[in-house]
Amino acid sequence: MTDHTLARADEVLTELVELVETARTLPMSSSCVVPRERTLDLLDALREVLPPEMMEARRLVAQRDRLLAEAAERAEELTRSANEEANTVTDTARAEAHNLIENAQTEQAQLVASATVHQTATAEADRIGAMAEAYAEATRREAEEYAGRLKADAHGYAERTLSELVDNLQRLAATAENGRAALGGSAASEPPGEPAPGFGPVTDGSHDAG
Repeated sequence: MTDHTLARADEVLTELVELVETARTLPMSSSCVVPRERTLDLLDALREVLPPEMMEARRLVAQRDRLLAEAAERAEELTRSANEEANTVTDTARAEAHNLIENAQTEQAQLVASATVHQTATAEADRIGAMAEAYAEATRREAEEYAGRLKADAHGYAERTLSELVDNLQRLAATAENGRAALGGSAASEPPGEPAPGFGPVTDGSHDAG
């Protein structure tokens, strides 16, 4: 709820309370004489303030759901991309290691010191494979951490927005409750009786149209 809307609601409720508190009471009656048209105008003004706020609440909920869905989709895309890159790096490293071993085996058949050549090629292949696995693991971990941050940011924004909306709606509800309490207190302070001709008592029911 915007500050302007909340201020307007407070203004209308305050004027309603003052209208009832300052109204002339009827002798031997719990009723008071209030200007009918002015009272209806104020009630209509208060009714016009509330519907846009309900639409705003629905909009914020929809926005929260959209942000969460986008964050989840982005996180899934990052994870999939990281896995694909890691798999590519691993496959390339395995192919290079396989080629090294094959070359070493070929060279082994040609050289007298074949054992040393084979051991060197095998060690190099193992080293390349270990580096590829480490890189793939680091890539997956970074993608998961970034996806987690995206989800956390989206949840934080949605929770802050909804918290502000709830606080504003609670303030409006408290203001309306104070207005109703003031109306009830003013009516209860006067003894019962008959309303004066030409004026209607203030009641909790809705007014007749026209």
